[in-house]
Amino acid sequence: MQNREIRLKAGGVWSVALILLMVSVLAGCAGPSLDDYRDAQPELIPREFFQGELSARGVVKNFSGKVIRTFDADIVATWNDEGVGTLDEVFRFNDGEVQTRVWTLTPAGDSYHAEAGDVVKPGTMRWQGNAIHMNYVLRVSYGDGTIDVRMDDWMYLITPDTLINQTTMSKWGVEVGEVVLVIQKLGYGDDS
Repeated sequence: MQNREIRLKAGGVWSVALILLMVSVLAGCAGPSLDDYRDAQPELIPREFFQGELSARGVVKNFSGKVIRTFDADIVATWNDEGVGTLDEVFRFNDGEVQTRVWTLTPAGDSYHAEAGDVVKPGTMRWQGNAIHMNYVLRVSYGDGTIDVRMDDWMYLITPDTLINQTTMSKWGVEVGEVVLVIQKLGYGDDS
């Protein structure tokens, strides 16, 4: 009788593991595709939107959706003759922390290879219609150390000078937070 109970318990553990694996696989298949936005306007071309001075404001949410930090950021975007872009970002958080990140966007066919100092697994930036998608691993401060978090980054051009960015943060396939921000081109439409 005891052997049968042990086998049932072990079988139950494997059943739960199998269900969790299936849910993870199905969750990974869900979500938007860039193709969903191919005809959406206005058209978002990274080299055109990310040019010159930009300003951002946003929130960081925890796993339950509660806002845990707010921030503003200044971004200076430039491109060289080879088509390599640099996005120099300075973030100021409501708790006083200041972070800097310098992205290098290197052309790679119909996408950009995206790297930054705290990005431990570089991403690929792809775009279609009014959307950009980028997926990468970012090293972030946590407690007295750091952790590596997967960032699933979606950007949508709303008007020629306004972009909304929504990033899901996950660790081991589990969502741990979200960043939502608005990026505004400065001086857009100025004649000077």
